Amino acid sequence: MIKTSIQNENRTMITPEEIRNEMLGASEVSPKIMNLNHEKRLLQIWVPKKYGGLGLRLKEGLSVLFDWSQIDGSLGWMLTLCSGANFFSRNLKPEIATALFANPKTCFGGSGMIGGTAEKQNDGTFIINGLWHFATGAPHLSHFTLNATLTENGNPLLDESGSEIIRSFVISKDQAEIIPNWKSMGMKATGTYSFKVNNTKVSEDYSFVYDEFFTDDVLDKIPFRIFADLTLLVNYLGMASHFSEEAIKIRPNLDLKLFNQMISGHVEKSFQFADEIEMLLNDIKFISPEKQSEIHSFATSLVENLSHQILEIYFQLGLRATHTDSEMYQIFCDYFTATQHSNFRREL
Repeated sequence: MIKTSIQNENRTMITPEEIRNEMLGASEVSPKIMNLNHEKRLLQIWVPKKYGGLGLRLKEGLSVLFDWSQIDGSLGWMLTLCSGANFFSRNLKPEIATALFANPKTCFGGSGMIGGTAEKQNDGTFIINGLWHFATGAPHLSHFTLNATLTENGNPLLDESGSEIIRSFVISKDQAEIIPNWKSMGMKATGTYSFKVNNTKVSEDYSFVYDEFFTDDVLDKIPFRIFADLTLLVNYLGMASHFSEEAIKIRPNLDLKLFNQMISGHVEKSFQFADEIEMLLNDIKFISPEKQSEIHSFATSLVENLSHQILEIYFQLGLRATHTDSEMYQIFCDYFTATQHSNFRREL
């Protein structure tokens, strides 16, 4: 499934193997690879074409994310989460989105947590303060996205039901302080860091609400849970495929035929779900809770099963697979770090 070479606009070629060599042991995605990502607009696969993005359909985008996760786990994960943040182009006012994404290097990223406050001012601006964690791709972002509690005169603003009002904001990277504090065993090149914002003034034009869109496209209507499930799932499947490739290099006599068939079959099943979702939204404009639960249960069970099978194979690889400077060790650490994402953890 992996592409044999990747060609950028300047007709230079870079192979997946060359990318893997650059990513092995890396603490950050190199400028060379980032430039390729920008030239091919890989960080803007979900940005509408009218803003300069690729505007891919769901299945097309999933295929891209699978391919890059198969090349390298950290790279695929960074592309997935940053392109996912760029999805918010659809939530911004068209004139703001048009201006921001005129630059092919525009890349959003941030945190889904509520980590600070946005104090309302009389001139239509907000003063933002706070600390947010787990902003993937932090060294490469042009803008950070964040969620903050709206306040006025220091007091939280409340909606009609009495709940605190949460608003999302986009700020320039120059308005944030990056805190490089990633300590996990894997995903070391994703640049997943915390960031702090101190007394930063932001116009209301650079705020948005998750489920309010200024574009008119089927992708706008995809429930976030399904979008998260499928985009993350193809990352796990891509890393598992890479794991299989490397396992055979270490133990050529291993029989991984059924394991590889399982991966291929579930990649196709994920693509089928993507087509089905778009078809349903085109026809009935609605995805039932039952369908959402079906996809989530499928993905959760698959990641659990995949993890057990990877461990079973890893037990057969010997000491060579534990060398900390080896590709196998990096794949193993990346995969099992990625599985700690809360999306697929079962409730105890």
